Amino acid sequence: MFLSKDYLPRFFFPVLICCFFMSCVSTKQSVYFHDLPDTVLAPIKGNLEPVIQKNDILQITVSSMNVEDAVIYNTPSMAAVGGVASSGPQATGFLVDDSGNIQYPVLGQVKVTGLTKAQLSKSIRDQLTERKLLVDPVVSVRFLNYRVTIIGEVARPQVVNVGSDRVTILEALGLAGDITVFGKKENVMLIRESDDGTRTVKRLNLNDRSLLSSPYYYLNSNDVVYVEPNKAKVASTNTARQIIPIVLSSLSLVVIILDRLVFN
Repeated sequence: MFLSKDYLPRFFFPVLICCFFMSCVSTKQSVYFHDLPDTVLAPIKGNLEPVIQKNDILQITVSSMNVEDAVIYNTPSMAAVGGVASSGPQATGFLVDDSGNIQYPVLGQVKVTGLTKAQLSKSIRDQLTERKLLVDPVVSVRFLNYRVTIIGEVARPQVVNVGSDRVTILEALGLAGDITVFGKKENVMLIRESDDGTRTVKRLNLNDRSLLSSPYYYLNSNDVVYVEPNKAKVASTNTARQIIPIVLSSLSLVVIILDRLVFN
């Protein structure tokens, strides 16, 4: 019995419907904080200001009433600093060595690891004042190599250089193009290394409202964020190379058969 032209829509319509439902992704899997109502969240407890670690690069700027005397303290100790995903002119700064020190003009070796920017600023200011090197010095400190690594199921996996001194995990994911529909928002891995080399691994649920009050909401310099693929992505990756040639061959065969049955 030959297939008629009227039979073709009835033949392909169920197939298209099946493909549509197979390709649907749960809304809850593709949104952030789907159970979060309108609310006001309390500030995150604890000191969230990042501390200086080994291999950090610091920009230290000193000013004083006597501009000429302050010039020497603004001379960096290392060459230009570049980075991934950065643009514009490169900056220079003071490199924190493996002992946690920087070599600072006139003051010599200064211990900096474990200090916040404000603490280091106060320490340098006090030393300059006590040794009567400058009158009423103003010292500012900022990080030049604050960066985080975003990998896994995001649009643009990369090392992101952060322009400010604080970034949230949501901002970092945004800079990487956001999580794809194949990423597991409920099981994002954060790897954080402390100054003594200890690595902490923390699993984060980006659909849980408690993240907004978590100390892991803000990322530290050198944090690594890994977004795991969901089961659909793993399954498609493992079988795509085997299934696609079979599907294409089958479709070609169906087209040939239909062409001969219907139009001949």
